[in-house]
Amino acid sequence: MNLTRDRVYSIGWATILLVCFVLTVALTLRVNAVKSQVHQADKRIVAVQQDIAFLETEFQTRSNQQQLKLLNDVEFGYAAPTAEQYLEGERQLLALGKAVGPNAPAPLLYAHDDGTAAPEKDTGNSLLAMVSPVTGASAAAATVNGPEAAERRKLARDAANLSQRLARIELPQASQQ
Repeated sequence: MNLTRDRVYSIGWATILLVCFVLTVALTLRVNAVKSQVHQADKRIVAVQQDIAFLETEFQTRSNQQQLKLLNDVEFGYAAPTAEQYLEGERQLLALGKAVGPNAPAPLLYAHDDGTAAPEKDTGNSLLAMVSPVTGASAAAATVNGPEAAERRKLARDAANLSQRLARIELPQASQQ
């Protein structure tokens, strides 16, 4: 095999180009690795900055709570509610109400049926005897015929059975057992 001078130069140049290509690929891979590390470091910096902001907010909140507690103790004297502050029933709630004014409507009362009263005959007028608190007009004054009258009678029957329905206590847990 006879190698000429031109052929040796060609092989030399090809070798140099191959080495340069390999070095370029290796350098590109190294640059990409460093870029990836820089990107990960940026992510960690952002995460640490978010943690710092969260901790600063937490510190300010807790220090404000201490300030508020000190201000409350010194200036206002507020205290957490105790068991004595709660009401035992509706009667205590009614006792806390304001005195009735001269033209004020009657206070609201809650219904209670102990079953001792004798049942009255349902005349269908129990709902009709009501008076409007706004106008003062009696509901019995308005006469209704047709389907409204049937609906009114149904409401009167439902009102008569209301005390029985309210006296019954249904526990959802008892029906499941």
